[in-house]
Parts: sequence; structure tokens; C-alpha cells
Amino acid sequence: MSDPDARPIRKGKLRAPTEFGYVVQITEITENTRRGARGLILPAPSRVGSPNESDLLPATGAELDRLGITPREVALDGGFQPSSVDEHLPACERTFIAGRQSAGSRRTDRRLARYRVGAEGRISHLKRGYGLRRSRLKGHPGARTWTAWSILAYNLDTLAIRAA
Repeated sequence: MSDPDARPIRKGKLRAPTEFGYVVQITEITENTRRGARGLILPAPSRVGSPNESDLLPATGAELDRLGITPREVALDGGFQPSSVDEHLPACERTFIAGRQSAGSRRTDRRLARYRVGAEGRISHLKRGYGLRRSRLKGHPGARTWTAWSILAYNLDTLAIRAA
């Protein structure tokens, strides 16, 4: 194995149920959830091993607090626990977790579900266009550096598109 810090990550893919690498939490901040909304991505927290999504949420909440950002709505993957989300993102008006029942309106749930599905496309775009698929640097610090450069390139492109 060429990377001593990489850990097995179990996924539901038939072709490759176990992959080696790092789990990174991608957080995109947009001003609205309209179709085609493109926002900026926060620095991505990660850990050695295969942590749950909820385990990386305290770092994301701390980054939002540091920046002074209070999101009105949050759309999350189905792997998040509602108790952890309420604990680390308490100021949110509306939280949508894919695959779970919510107390909100059906229309709002559909809008946030579509936004959440669009986030998968954004992750694919980061992997294909900005090199987030595979880190060429070794170890966990190298993977964090590689991820940070990919996110920086994406954010600079987003700012250039907005300025044009």
C-alpha cells in the first residue's frame, strides 16, 4: 500500500464495495436553492479512518460559527443523525435529512430534496474537473492539502463566473 494513513471505506457499490482513502465532508453555501445555484465551498473537514458523517459535523459547525454564517435551511445526506445536527447547527430554521420524515411542508421538502440531489452532481464535478477524485500526495496531511487546493480552484472559478 502506498499510503499508510488510508483506511478501508465500505460503500454500497457492486463493483468495488471496499475502497481505500479518506472521508471528506463537502459543505456548499448558497444564497438560494434555485436550480443551478452555485455557491462557495467551505474548507472540508476530514479524519483518518472511516468516520460517520455526523462525526465530522462539529468541525463544519465550528467553521460556520467562525465565519459568522447562520444558514436558514440545511439539506443533508441520509447518513446524518438528527440529534447531532440539532446539537452542532442549532441556529438553522429548517433541516432536511434525505430519507427521513420532517415536519415541514411537502413543497419545501421537495425543493430541498432536489437541491440535495444537485449536491451529488457538484461532488461529481469536483471529482472530475478539479482533481478531488484521487490525492497525489501521501498521508492524511497530503490528502487535506490536495482537497484544499481542489476546493480553492472551484471557489475561484465560482467567483470568476459571478464577476463576469
